[in-house]
Amino acid sequence: MFLCLSTFKFKSRLLFTILVLLIIAPLIGHYYLSKEEKDGFDNSYNSHSKLEVHGDYGVFKATDLKHRIAELVRIKNSVNNELRNIEGKRQKLLSELASNHKKIEDSKAELIRQEAELDKLKISVKQAQVAENEAIIQNSPNLAPPTIILPKNPPSFIPLSVNTRYTCRNMKNCFDYSRCSLTSGFPFYFYRPEELPELVSMSLNKIVFQVLRYNPHFTNNSDNACVYVALIGETHNSINITQLERLPFWGGDGRNNILFYLSKNIYNKPKFDQNINFGRAILAQSFWNENNFRPGHDIMLPVSFGPPGGEVWMDSPYMLPARRKYLLSFEGYKNINVTQHQQNFGDMLQKFITQTTDDQFYIITDCENQRVESNITDWCLCGDETKRKVFIAQSTFTLISAPLDNDMISTAMMQTRIFESLKFGAIPVFLEHDRIGLPFDEVIDWCRAAICIAGERIPELHWLLRTIPDNDILLMRRQGRMLYEKYFGTIQSILDTTLAVIRNRIGIPPTPVIDTPSPSIFNEHFKPIKMDAIIPDAEPEESLGPLEQPFNSPVFKRNHTVMNIHGYELWNSWGDPFKLYPHMPFDPLLPSDAKFIGSGKGFRPINNGAGGAGKEFCQSLGGNSPREQFTIVILTYERDQVLMNSLSRLHGLPYLNKVLVVWNSPKPPLEDLRWPEIGVPIHVIQAAKNSLNNRFLPYEAIETEAVLSVDDDAHLRHDEIMFGFRVWREQRDRVVGFPGRFHALDLNHGGWLYNSNYSCELSMVLTGAAFVHKYYLYLYSYWLPQAIRDKVDQYMNCEDIAMNFLVSHVTNKPPVKVTSRWTFRCPGCPVSLSEDETHFLERHKCINFFTKIFGYTPLLNTQFRVDSILFKTRIPHDKQKCFKFI
Repeated sequence: MFLCLSTFKFKSRLLFTILVLLIIAPLIGHYYLSKEEKDGFDNSYNSHSKLEVHGDYGVFKATDLKHRIAELVRIKNSVNNELRNIEGKRQKLLSELASNHKKIEDSKAELIRQEAELDKLKISVKQAQVAENEAIIQNSPNLAPPTIILPKNPPSFIPLSVNTRYTCRNMKNCFDYSRCSLTSGFPFYFYRPEELPELVSMSLNKIVFQVLRYNPHFTNNSDNACVYVALIGETHNSINITQLERLPFWGGDGRNNILFYLSKNIYNKPKFDQNINFGRAILAQSFWNENNFRPGHDIMLPVSFGPPGGEVWMDSPYMLPARRKYLLSFEGYKNINVTQHQQNFGDMLQKFITQTTDDQFYIITDCENQRVESNITDWCLCGDETKRKVFIAQSTFTLISAPLDNDMISTAMMQTRIFESLKFGAIPVFLEHDRIGLPFDEVIDWCRAAICIAGERIPELHWLLRTIPDNDILLMRRQGRMLYEKYFGTIQSILDTTLAVIRNRIGIPPTPVIDTPSPSIFNEHFKPIKMDAIIPDAEPEESLGPLEQPFNSPVFKRNHTVMNIHGYELWNSWGDPFKLYPHMPFDPLLPSDAKFIGSGKGFRPINNGAGGAGKEFCQSLGGNSPREQFTIVILTYERDQVLMNSLSRLHGLPYLNKVLVVWNSPKPPLEDLRWPEIGVPIHVIQAAKNSLNNRFLPYEAIETEAVLSVDDDAHLRHDEIMFGFRVWREQRDRVVGFPGRFHALDLNHGGWLYNSNYSCELSMVLTGAAFVHKYYLYLYSYWLPQAIRDKVDQYMNCEDIAMNFLVSHVTNKPPVKVTSRWTFRCPGCPVSLSEDETHFLERHKCINFFTKIFGYTPLLNTQFRVDSILFKTRIPHDKQKCFKFI
């Protein structure tokens, strides 16, 4: 009750207060408003009165106001001028401040450059100290070559000895070494036709002279000659010792003279007496009596049925399939009465034919309708080469027997069988091989290209041939084709091989290959504009462990000390059994797996005996070569900005020795083009013509074994390049790169197709980003058939396929792909050759054309890919240690 009364009283008071305010507030407002209006009216009236009374004084006030306004305008203008001056001073100060800031930044950049130069000088000092210590340890000073001592010219007369057949069993007893210094280069002199008019036909002599002029050892100066070469066959007249003694450099006994009898007529015996005493001259021919042949002095030649020179790959059929229609073939007839032993040989052949088997044989021991009459005591041939090619090209093996004349170890007829079997891809089967004289047998292991068995094994021959697997058949066929193409196929190859064998006997090293000149596109008076490298935004890179010290690759100097340890039996990789010295390209004895290194001084082999695992690998990353760098070769054509961007990305790349830019365009670079400073020399080479083959020229500026071939639009991270280089150092004989491709069989049309799709296997690595050995640059430029390089120029394509063909053919191994990269990204790059619609069609044709030249497809498929051993492995920073990749 009390609460309700209190509430009522409060509400009543509040209501009363509101009513009072509503009544009083309007009254007060009305009062003040009325007073304000009255005051305003009075003031207006007073002002008007004053103006009328004091009119002159108003005029005065207006004039004064004008003066004041003018003064204010003047002050304003003065202030504006003052502000402008202050703004000018401020801008000047800002400009000076910016200039000072620029000088500070330039000083900082110069400091960085000077510090980098200082670091380089420190490294150079360390390198010099290492080189000094190595020189002290090796204690091998550079010696001047010995003075060449030449005897009197012409050679002094020495009477002919009557027993040279027995004394000339090696070069030591019958060769004058004083004319052939180790540093002489093995110069040889070829007798002109006027110096031996009665010995040889003019046409053949002219051919031989033209061929020998291409040999690097040829000389026109008889005073400096080491040996003298004379051609004595094919002749129209018989030869006697009196004619030989008329040779101006015969010297009485024929020492240091090489007499060639090139067998082009296989049906008749030579026109000189086999019992003639040639003294100490070296006789090279295809037919030999066992009593007259002097092993280690005379030379067994193949027949000379090939052209004077050039390539002969087009004469040979494909090497596949391994097994052909006939398992074994033989065709011939006996032109004399044979002994009982020889009759047994014919009977065994007949029994061989009558064996019950599904294999097919082509064995004919009598060819009455197609006999080619000959006075040579041997198994004579039937028909001509065209007729014989029909069954030889369809034979897996072909039978070659020792001469029927027991006194002969070689006849032109037997050498013809060897020549044709190698040419048409039939593997020779030598019966009684111990009685057969084989061409260049002192340097060729013939049993790697043929089957060598005793004559008594004929009853077991069928079983023996059937047990040989297909892969061995292909290896022997490949070996035989190489022997034919490089040593027997042309007159030039026969002559060059013979001279190389003699040079090898007397221990003179081969002439080094001349590197391709590297002329700079800039003349000596022009200096290109340099700029700091524009380093792009850093990409996440994979950790690859510590780096080696930045020492240059060691330079190998041969210094005329090439020994057999610098080569090895080449049949493992080349299909070439020569155990000779590494050299290229003029000498037909092909190089071994010895590798070029240095600045054109010579070659050296791979060192397979040091480092490569565990602690030693951590101490010298890269395994067998503790100090090594690589050279980048970039091929470019009128894409300046793309090239500059690619060069900039190489800034600070470890292991980089230098960059070679092959300028394929006929237009020189713009004079105002700015070249980035990347810390190593950039050598720009002017190409002689626009050719993709320029990518693989062995430039003299390349001073490292490792060469990274890169397209100008290839974008690779530093860690990718470093990892690829480290993998290559353990796979030096292979192509190691990034984008993989493969070839596939064309099921619809036959042949092969090129494929760039993603696949679980590959057979090629594109050389737009791949490491190769400089040795392969020599092989590509000098050894590879010219038809392949011509096809590359024709299509402006396929040079990478050709390199993969070459390396796989040499090594019998596939390339090595590193990392998962399959393509390149190049934002903003112009259209490249690979984007042309005919690009893939041309690459299909290239694979099939190269297959025809090689006789088979050497490309090998692989599913192997190399990644870092810690690839995609997350490890704490404090746990990272030196590691080795697979």
